Amino acid sequence: MNTPAALTSVFVRLKLSLLRNGLRQSGGRKAAYIASAVVVLLFAALQLLGLIALRGSGHVESLVVLLVVVLSLGWAVMPLFFPGGDETLDPTRLVMLPLRPRPLVRALLVSSLVGIGPLFTLCLLTGSVIAVAHGGAAFAVGVLAVPLTLLGCVALARAVAAANVRLLTSRKGRDLAVLSGLVIAVGAQVVNFGAQRLGSSGLEQLDPAADVLRWLPPASAVAAVHTAGEGAYGVALAQLALSAAALAGLLALWSRSLTRLMTSPDGSTLQAAGDTAVRDRASTGLARLLPPGRTGTAMERSLRYVWRDPKTKAAWVTSLAIGLLVPVFNAWQGTGSVYFACFASGMLGIQMYNQFGQDTSAFWMVAMTISSARDAYVELRARALALLLVTLPYATLVTVLTTAMLGDWARLPEALGLSFALLGAMLATGAWTSARFPYSIPQEGHRNVAPGQVGLAWISIFGGMVAAAVLCVPVIALTVWLNIAEGDDWLWLLLPVGTAYGAALTFLGLRLAAPRTAGRLPEILTAVSKG
Repeated sequence: MNTPAALTSVFVRLKLSLLRNGLRQSGGRKAAYIASAVVVLLFAALQLLGLIALRGSGHVESLVVLLVVVLSLGWAVMPLFFPGGDETLDPTRLVMLPLRPRPLVRALLVSSLVGIGPLFTLCLLTGSVIAVAHGGAAFAVGVLAVPLTLLGCVALARAVAAANVRLLTSRKGRDLAVLSGLVIAVGAQVVNFGAQRLGSSGLEQLDPAADVLRWLPPASAVAAVHTAGEGAYGVALAQLALSAAALAGLLALWSRSLTRLMTSPDGSTLQAAGDTAVRDRASTGLARLLPPGRTGTAMERSLRYVWRDPKTKAAWVTSLAIGLLVPVFNAWQGTGSVYFACFASGMLGIQMYNQFGQDTSAFWMVAMTISSARDAYVELRARALALLLVTLPYATLVTVLTTAMLGDWARLPEALGLSFALLGAMLATGAWTSARFPYSIPQEGHRNVAPGQVGLAWISIFGGMVAAAVLCVPVIALTVWLNIAEGDDWLWLLLPVGTAYGAALTFLGLRLAAPRTAGRLPEILTAVSKG
């Protein structure tokens, strides 16, 4: 390891060994990796063929520029959302080795080119160059543009990871992965909306954005291919130089971050007593806003689970995202309805299901405080109130926003009434199924249900949702009748009726679930502690 070339060779072999040893851990992991690799490579091949098929079509250069920008953005954010996806993203594991930053950067950069992600990127970049290259000069520029852009994407990911490695390796940093569900949900809706617009209006809509982004590295390197094909060699050289300068800047930033990480102490886990005291004082702020006694304590515990437990937080983030995206994006496209706002209540109402499973084995501490149906009722009521603290304003906001986008203000009262009735029905059925069909949520891995309890989860969630829909039939029937009978003057009544009906269902559901919870504490504790 005396020369940079030897160091690079060692790191490449190390990366291959990590991949090989990871696949040896279990047959399931190997099958999942192979299946994902096949799917990704198949998708990359289709993208490559699709870009080649677009060669010669109008405005394809704008599409290619935007594609490379999105690809670069993906490389930049992946280390933040999936810090555990590549073990070599954490350079602090090398601090005890006598390595200089510059050779280390070179070795890590080359080893980072090993994997499915770089191969996928290479296919897209190759297809992009073929799609826009016309003439020998353009292809010559493309030979430089592809590796330059690929290295720029990899260096960007590495620089971001190195600059945030202290955060990414902490508990709070790992919780950033929870936001990946939100990003994927938003991205899917944006791509869907953009594809529909492009399908109806053509690629020329991309020209204004591409005219600006073609000067943004590393997309400027691919844009230089098209520019060279048009004979503007000076402009093409400037675009290539811009990407090369950006790559050099990223490598310098990465090297500086590595130097700081390997020569400065890690203070991410050091806490001063004063900081702890500040946090302790701040933690009492929420308690002062909640009711006194057991109700406020249970509410605070539930809200802290939402904020601190990764699995619970992931479920909430996904529900919040889908509950907002479905009605808003449909309204944005002009195909929605105010009734789509019920998705907000429906998605957050699901969080009432399997309340005790969210506690996992810690539920025994709660079970020790429940000695009667009254204690169980207060516990369930507190958990429902904690959920309502978020759901009521959120559902109202989504409904008002959807109504405003559609301009159908006359239907706001009935949409809110239906949302509140649905929320009440889901709180009622969620409290009952939590006592009747509890199941464990494993804290490790990506499973949300412990082995052998999948059937319980299906019965609890989907059975409860069907029951909630049936319970909402009276309010739905009243809404349909008033609209058919053209009783527009009475539609406003659906808001108080739906609110009162939802509150009554919640009260009745909690009352019915309380004695069952108190009587089944040993069974519930066994079920939720299984994982």
